[in-house]
Amino acid sequence: MEVFHLAELKKTPTPKFMKFAACILHWYDQNKRDLPWRQDPIPYHIWLSEILMQQTRIEQGTPYYLRFVEAFPTVHDLAAAPEEKVMKLWQGLGYYNRARNLHATARYISRECGGVFPDSYKDLLSLKGVGSYTASAIASICFGEARAVVDGNVYRVLSRYYGIDSPIDRPPGQREFQALANSLLPKTRRGDYNQGIMEFGAMQCRPKNPRCSTCPLQEGCQAHRQGRIVELPVKAGKTKVKKEYLHFALALDPKGEFRVQQRPVKGYWPRLYEFPGLKLDREESSERIQESLRKELNMEPATELRQLHEQPIKHQLSHRVLQLFFWSTEEVYEMGVEQRQEALSKIEGFAWPVPLAEFLQRMKF
Repeated sequence: MEVFHLAELKKTPTPKFMKFAACILHWYDQNKRDLPWRQDPIPYHIWLSEILMQQTRIEQGTPYYLRFVEAFPTVHDLAAAPEEKVMKLWQGLGYYNRARNLHATARYISRECGGVFPDSYKDLLSLKGVGSYTASAIASICFGEARAVVDGNVYRVLSRYYGIDSPIDRPPGQREFQALANSLLPKTRRGDYNQGIMEFGAMQCRPKNPRCSTCPLQEGCQAHRQGRIVELPVKAGKTKVKKEYLHFALALDPKGEFRVQQRPVKGYWPRLYEFPGLKLDREESSERIQESLRKELNMEPATELRQLHEQPIKHQLSHRVLQLFFWSTEEVYEMGVEQRQEALSKIEGFAWPVPLAEFLQRMKF
């Protein structure tokens, strides 16, 4: 079985690597998607697209990119925007700290760099929210620097083609793949090659139902020869999924205003809006939940709470499964430090977590 490891890379003839790269480039020229940031690949567009597409499918992320470019045509426009507007446009993508890092970096580029992005991998890494992958993508696509990108698609293509079974979720395996990816970079068209191998993984060497019958790399693919397509790439272990039960109290006052608050900076949904409530780690009886809500929100013991839906709204995060329950009360109770009263017409413009935004759209108050 032909398997490539880090120590063997220097022994592998360069022509074999170049053949692989040439094949990827040829495939890319014939099959690349017409994505909006490729039409005018300036650093602002590439940076924006890379940040938006992290942990996101192209099909889902592209409408967000178009909305951001329309709202903020330049990095100066993004820098000048209020955070609330940026978060509202981001709503639904998840990983909300990325949105805040995006905004912070735009302000830095606009105010400290005159709107000009750094032109090297090393300097790009200094930007908030820009890691090795994003810096490599911008440096190679915009400036032709010799930096190989390694994302989930690249891991899959390389592990299958070269028969590598080193776990991609462990540092030794990640270093091995990065070294191989670096060795495969062609001398020219590095940005196209990086986009090409990612595109190849997304469209040809797919996680499920890869298109092996039409694959130009089939002849040399170790996973295809050995019947290991399903096995590769290898992951050492999965993170345990945690269940959480979120109970929200909708307090409608006589003026028709709701009590809302912003979530903490740390944790999921940072600084997005929500209704006051509590989090439980297990299911409880209706009586216990109401008792806990009254205690958490400093309500009178006799405060009446009515459950709005028998069935919870379920929402999946990367390592959590959330069940959301909603309770209503028209009785006035002591307002918390972080809480405030807002009209429905105003809170609809706030940045909410996806399941809460969907709840607001469905409810008729």
